[in-house]
Amino acid sequence: METATTLASEQILQLIAIVMLAGAVFGKLSRKVNLPDVVLFILAGIILGPHVLNIVDIDKYPVGNQLILTFGAAYILYDGGREVDLKVFNKVKFTVILLATVGVFLSTLITGYFAYKIFNIELIYALLLGVIIASTDPSVLIPLFKDMKISNKLKQTIISESAFNDVAGAIITFTILGIISGGTFSLGNSIFNLLKSSIGGIVVGLLAGYVSTKLISQGRIGFLNEYPSELAIASVITAYLLSEKLGFSGFMAVFIVGMVCGNKHFINCKIHEENKITHLRFKEVLTVILRMMIFVLLGTHIDFSILLKYWSQDLLLVSVLIFISRPISAFISITLDRKAKWNFKEIVYMMWIRETGVIPAALIGMLMSMNIKNIDIIASVTFTTIIITLTFQASTAKLLAKILKLDVENIEKINKPVC
Repeated sequence: METATTLASEQILQLIAIVMLAGAVFGKLSRKVNLPDVVLFILAGIILGPHVLNIVDIDKYPVGNQLILTFGAAYILYDGGREVDLKVFNKVKFTVILLATVGVFLSTLITGYFAYKIFNIELIYALLLGVIIASTDPSVLIPLFKDMKISNKLKQTIISESAFNDVAGAIITFTILGIISGGTFSLGNSIFNLLKSSIGGIVVGLLAGYVSTKLISQGRIGFLNEYPSELAIASVITAYLLSEKLGFSGFMAVFIVGMVCGNKHFINCKIHEENKITHLRFKEVLTVILRMMIFVLLGTHIDFSILLKYWSQDLLLVSVLIFISRPISAFISITLDRKAKWNFKEIVYMMWIRETGVIPAALIGMLMSMNIKNIDIIASVTFTTIIITLTFQASTAKLLAKILKLDVENIEKINKPVC
């Protein structure tokens, strides 16, 4: 007789097997039709989900779903942190901070105001909708920009923003939820919480990254130098859990772990070439698997009955986000950092790039469980935003870089900064 524990573990294994098989098939198909693989992963989830074939009903796998989304997002952020060159990041750090704070705040206000007008809902719920779709998605942007031939300065700004803006988005979200629940707004408390969450996550990430890097490095301390992949997973999980336990940003922590590991020469660490190659291969495979699982599961959440109900208003608001909110918030944030010396074409490119994915979907799942008022509207807009930005904006990222001549071969021709 099967116990409840055995049954639950078998369900999780079944979920993993189905999702990975579907991800492999649709990942192959994405190359045939020349679309971003995440779009096909979402399509696979829709087909497998309760509204089409009903093979995967995510309500039956709450633990497995949460585990995959949490660890997947955390590890992908760690992988993104590894791609950051601190020498380059130091030149654009203020741009990143401004995009992740001022940019998110402005996008929330602009999108929220239009949501208030379009859907005729209370302003506080319109602002909640605005902030949920304000942040960009590292699980899409990190793999996308790895293979693009644009300058490291531009690439790392976009990737770093996607990691840092989740913190500001989460803080504003929970602040609005507090007001909805009967609390009062305090600018001082909101800023304090943002600083505490960010700085705390940075400190935890630095400690976890430093310890794990030392343990796999050459020398007496590195007695685990043959296990870089295993230590990476352990450090990501440890940093995330410890940060969340202390009330800090777990996602910020794992991104910083990746930055430390990717810049180990700054702390005088080296690892054996053979171990390095093994780890990089393992990391690439695991990242692909996690992206498959995240976006296939994301597709199973999409309810087309809600999308059809509000489709016209959804499209209008998403257009506002893409063509008004993001350009205005990005332009103001970027031009405030004059030391970075961005040229006009680079600014235009960053005004366009903003894919929505895992973090907004996770927030929507949380709000659904809380039965928040107007959740059907918020969910409909969020999923529409995810679908459109992943298909429309992600698929045009390389083309726009080519049109603007931002590829590495042409970058030296663009040398007249506007800020």
